[in-house]
Amino acid sequence: MPLFSDRRNPALILTELPRAAGEFGAALAVSPLLARLPRGDGHHVVVLPGLAASDTSTRYLRRFLRGLGYHVHGWRVGRNMGPTDLVLGGLRERMATLRAAHGEPMSLIGWSLGGIYARRIASAAPEHTRQVITLGSPFRMTSQDGGLRVPVTNVYTRGDGIVPWRTCLDDPGPERENVEVRGSHCGLGHNPAALVVIADRLAQTPGSWHPFTAPRGLGRLYPRPKTEP
Repeated sequence: MPLFSDRRNPALILTELPRAAGEFGAALAVSPLLARLPRGDGHHVVVLPGLAASDTSTRYLRRFLRGLGYHVHGWRVGRNMGPTDLVLGGLRERMATLRAAHGEPMSLIGWSLGGIYARRIASAAPEHTRQVITLGSPFRMTSQDGGLRVPVTNVYTRGDGIVPWRTCLDDPGPERENVEVRGSHCGLGHNPAALVVIADRLAQTPGSWHPFTAPRGLGRLYPRPKTEP
């Protein structure tokens, strides 16, 4: 079977939005607990939206991270209509502005196509990148994905009704990991299990990277590793 063949249940596609709404409701219900997640050093974090989405789609995630003390930035390039000259040029300008203003490596979080952008940014400028976190990003579908020299965590779900989940997985290597959560593609930006991973990863101090381990009592949120089919 080809590596990226996709035999998803059509129900995954049809239930994407209802499942994402349920994940948002779950995040609101446990928000007092999420607010108690580890706080980091307040460094700068840039959040990039997925295809056809804008900063509106990442508003909850950015608010959540600000609540943990981070300086969080949207991408401010409007709607992500794919890797057009307008989008890529606007993104390069946005990153240059942030680097000039803050002068320190920033963590990059990219949802779906935004994660592909984040990986490319980190590959081209590792000295400006603290780490990369992708959310359901099918980076293995593009031959332009380069090797990363910064820590990277790829959050994915086998319940993804938008992209083949296998295309969101990195090869094993130093300071890189794939973390599975239960949920939908459209809900990854507010999926409680994904938020726990993001908070944990951002709270690490530079040079002390270690693989994600579910906090005590939350192991059920993360499926046990399975042999790839």
